[in-house]
Amino acid sequence: MRRLCIDLGTENQVGVIVVSAGRGSRMGTQESKQYLMLEDKPIIMHTLDIFEQMPLVKEVVLVTGADDIPRCEQWIRDYGLGKVTKVIAGGSERQQSVYNGLMEIGTEWVMVHDGVRPFVEPEHIEACYRKALQEGAAVLAVPVKDTIKQVNDSGTILATPDRRSLWAIHTPQAFRLSDLKRAHERAAADGFAGTDDSMLVERLGIPVAVVEGSYTNIKITTPEDLEYAAFMQKRKGEKKG
Repeated sequence: MRRLCIDLGTENQVGVIVVSAGRGSRMGTQESKQYLMLEDKPIIMHTLDIFEQMPLVKEVVLVTGADDIPRCEQWIRDYGLGKVTKVIAGGSERQQSVYNGLMEIGTEWVMVHDGVRPFVEPEHIEACYRKALQEGAAVLAVPVKDTIKQVNDSGTILATPDRRSLWAIHTPQAFRLSDLKRAHERAAADGFAGTDDSMLVERLGIPVAVVEGSYTNIKITTPEDLEYAAFMQKRKGEKKG
């Protein structure tokens, strides 16, 4: 295991890629899920604002659909998100979108986050970053609550993995920029499509550490998620009040 001894200072150390280029057909709306309103502003602006407020973040690159760049740039100005340095077009798949973002990041370390996870806690973001500094790479995750079954194509259970070894992986995920670039380039050369960025880094033989996050760090993908998000946002406002 590659263990790193690095200064754990948190001032302007990391760049963030926020991926927001998907259409989200499961939401069942004409508007893309990341641009739906959550209380007073689009979901994606709630997400960006979390990183805007964090001292450890130096720059944020927003990756979105080419047609959505103008309105995102306008919202960024309207909401005063000064750390968002670039808004760029994504690719046809998430993996290409992340790689496009990597080409625009100038920090040694990078975090990748889903644009539709607006409830990630700042302390968990920082914990993930610090763990990456120590171990080389890290992801936020939560232990799986349910019993998981491995099922074949005909719907028959093949195995029941030990739940204690299973974690649901979230974002952000944190890596050394050079490692993540290399992982993406290797995957592209091999024609390999991963389900997240850590999967690509794992293929290089780089261990990825897990940092326990929160079950409230939901990915808003369905109408039910949006209803729950509205409840969480209301409760968040009540706590501040």
